[in-house]
Amino acid sequence: MSTVATEVPRSLATIDLSEYDPEQSRLMDERCIVVDEQDRPIGALDKKTCHLMENINKGLLHRAFSAFVFRPSDGRLLLQQRATEKITFPDMWTNTCCSHPLDDFEEEKIEENNYGVRVAASRKLEHELGIPCTQTPIDKFQYLTRIHYLAPSNGMWGEHEVDHILFLTADVTVTPNANEIRDHKYVDKSELQAMFKDPANSFTPWFKLIAEEFLFGWWDQLLQRKAPGGLCDAKSLADLADTKVHKMI
Repeated sequence: MSTVATEVPRSLATIDLSEYDPEQSRLMDERCIVVDEQDRPIGALDKKTCHLMENINKGLLHRAFSAFVFRPSDGRLLLQQRATEKITFPDMWTNTCCSHPLDDFEEEKIEENNYGVRVAASRKLEHELGIPCTQTPIDKFQYLTRIHYLAPSNGMWGEHEVDHILFLTADVTVTPNANEIRDHKYVDKSELQAMFKDPANSFTPWFKLIAEEFLFGWWDQLLQRKAPGGLCDAKSLADLADTKVHKMI
């Protein structure tokens, strides 16, 4: 692959989405925030353009988030299995919610205190899992770090993202959007590790990267730092956050 673009490439591929699920095709019109490898915005392009491997191979990189929602009482993590209708990485297990802050919304472009990605996470948790925004307050998300990764989905589609990792501890009501999610469940650490070992399961590449490098250590800390009432609190991990972009390609 070429180096990451420092400005939006002028000649980019496109594709007809008429053979894909209509709702997922519509969502591909949303505009991602295009960034350089330091996560500095350099423009905006629709999701379809950003996720075509032909464009990724020209250095196109965009901003994303990965949210991990834990139950406060026992520290179990909420997972989702992506719907078959998804254009990229269908049917794979992944963290609670992974998506993009959008150039379409001014609030989601605010970078101070990672505000934009936290707003986007609350919005998408409602869209994908039906979790009311009142249960995912923006100020309760704990930002931890960013990773820069690249992962093909198949020959045509892929991901190339600076992914902002967010933890949230909350009791949530899940009403899945069937066009987004095939299944969901809560797991503890040992159950997730067993899932990773089972060849019958497939996982999104960003989730595997985050799990291998960061998740289990942070999860240990979350459980060890329970409040006096015995509840886990993602905000207790604030001292573990960094400002780096960890390159994992």
